[in-house]
Amino acid sequence: MGCDGGTIPKRHELVKGPKKVEKVDKDAELVAQWNYCALSQEILRRPIVACELGRLYNKDAVIEFLLDKSSGKALGKAASHIKSIKNVTELRLSDNPAWEGDKGNTKGDKHDDLQRARFICPVVGLEMNGRHRFCFLRCCGCVFSERALKEIKAEVCHTCGAAFQDDDVIVLNGTKEDVEMLKSRMEERRLRARLEKKAKKPKAAESVSKLDVSEESAGPSKIKAGKPEETSLDSREKKITPASKSAAAANGSSSGRVGKPPCGAAKRSIADSEESEAYKSLFTTHSSAKRSKEESAHWVTHTSYCF
Repeated sequence: MGCDGGTIPKRHELVKGPKKVEKVDKDAELVAQWNYCALSQEILRRPIVACELGRLYNKDAVIEFLLDKSSGKALGKAASHIKSIKNVTELRLSDNPAWEGDKGNTKGDKHDDLQRARFICPVVGLEMNGRHRFCFLRCCGCVFSERALKEIKAEVCHTCGAAFQDDDVIVLNGTKEDVEMLKSRMEERRLRARLEKKAKKPKAAESVSKLDVSEESAGPSKIKAGKPEETSLDSREKKITPASKSAAAANGSSSGRVGKPPCGAAKRSIADSEESEAYKSLFTTHSSAKRSKEESAHWVTHTSYCF
């Protein structure tokens, strides 16, 4: 079987040895981590965000993932810890003036320098290509190299001046140990926020109940205080006698104001009153308002005053 034609097999062709472990190219791994989105595997483009574990994403990809969390997406495991847009921070990156991108490689015959990065540290000037450790501040989103934070120790951001703590410093694309430490910090932070939220609810309920009790206690006092006023008003109304009402009516007629006549009073004509002629001429019963037959209306008209 086999070895026909005078072929001489070698040992490695006949004996199967252990499989060789495939090694990942470090340069390719660094390019994938620092130049491509960890969720959509597309090239990073602004706005760029980072999660609490230090992974880089396109903001559009994170929003699409939050809107459509389908289980069929294999890449969704990389962002399973992102529950809302508040769990990511938009990064403030400093552009590298020496980076040309695809501008000088229009024909495709130019060598791409993988060590050249799009962004640099604004303090030290190191390129963000994975050769140096970089971190960002969760409070403001500014990105620096770890060397800059160690050499220039300060409690405020070097770019925007925002105050930060050690818990706000997150390493970008760190090692497994860094990811485990960041994950424990993230869980503690979320647990603390959950407990604070629960503690606020009883306080809000107590404040609402106190307001209700104060309103209920203030209600009867207002009613009691209003009783003497009502009784005083009733007593004042009772004190008004019919004689005072008739006097008020006489005063109204003398001042030229016509009030309502009492229910049992007989109606009298304005012509029989003792008012002046100018006052009487305002009414239709006066002689000046009456017209003769010649001034009466034509049969076509509708009212007797149109002629």
